[in-house]
Amino acid sequence: MTHLNGSFEDTEYESPQKKKRTGLKILLGALSLVLIALLIAGGYLFSLARSFDNNTTKLPDAFPEESLRPVKAEAAKDAVNILLLGNDTRATDQGEENFASLPNGGRSDTMMLVHIPANREGIYATSIMRDTWLDIPGHGKAKVNAAFAYGGVSLAVQTLEGLLDTRIDHVASIDFEGFKGLTDALGGVEINNPIAFSPRTAKGISFPKGVQTLDGEQALAFVRERYAFKDGDYQRVRNQQLYVKAVMSTLMSKETLTDPGKISETVKQFAPYVAVDETLDAVKVAKLGTTMASVRSSDMHFFTLPNKGTGRSADGQSIVIPDTGVISDFAEALSKDKVGEFVEDNDL
Repeated sequence: MTHLNGSFEDTEYESPQKKKRTGLKILLGALSLVLIALLIAGGYLFSLARSFDNNTTKLPDAFPEESLRPVKAEAAKDAVNILLLGNDTRATDQGEENFASLPNGGRSDTMMLVHIPANREGIYATSIMRDTWLDIPGHGKAKVNAAFAYGGVSLAVQTLEGLLDTRIDHVASIDFEGFKGLTDALGGVEINNPIAFSPRTAKGISFPKGVQTLDGEQALAFVRERYAFKDGDYQRVRNQQLYVKAVMSTLMSKETLTDPGKISETVKQFAPYVAVDETLDAVKVAKLGTTMASVRSSDMHFFTLPNKGTGRSADGQSIVIPDTGVISDFAEALSKDKVGEFVEDNDL
């Protein structure tokens, strides 16, 4: 069965230790979209962009050499593709591979490709599950997050550009620690909780059914919990999506966009946890933001890279099996700048 949305099955391919971190990985990738949302800030764009640029760090050598990269199709030349890499620096590695022994000594817990069409009428974010089994240039078949471990950001870019035959314009890497401060800088985030529960992993916190405002600590507990639910990760994924949409809605609300102090504090809290490629400077940030002034949270679409569920590799690793047929359709949609049609056709 092809999986296209966030509610994928909780199967055996993750160890118990890794499952504890699944909530962080999914949320981290989705919340990376605040990098885009922060650009849509009305008359504050240029000053905020400079502040963002001054407080973020740069990713050196983020792209592979030019001869290894695809050329963007003419139909999509004005579209923008951004690769978002998420990591949780507080977590210890408990995966199957010993990433610390690899050349780059790390990995990306989350990868998302954000596509902004030429007409700037929406944002399409595709989550790439970290165990997706792909061809890693120079290394053969492996999980996609191994690309980051083997060759850093540039190999991750090369892997996805090869898979989708599309050019990635920018890269941003975001640390999970920035999100708690982001939530508090917004004055909390309002959600409509569908199911009352008390997290088993966060003592003293409970969430009644209905509308409530979460602070940073509460938000972290809300999106992490799975043990309190009969369907475990299914409800956790739904809660994460609910929270992410609430963050987007709060960021893009009139109350936020007309409050210079709140906008500035949000950028201040978030920027130190972001690293961007060397081509993404303040001017580009501001120009992109001005073309997206009409985008709202309802114009943002989330889905996972099409896959056929989980399985085993020849050497016994638990993996996510990509659906190459549907991925080819997605690649064609990217080349024609028709991702919106792809989303509608696949009922995402």
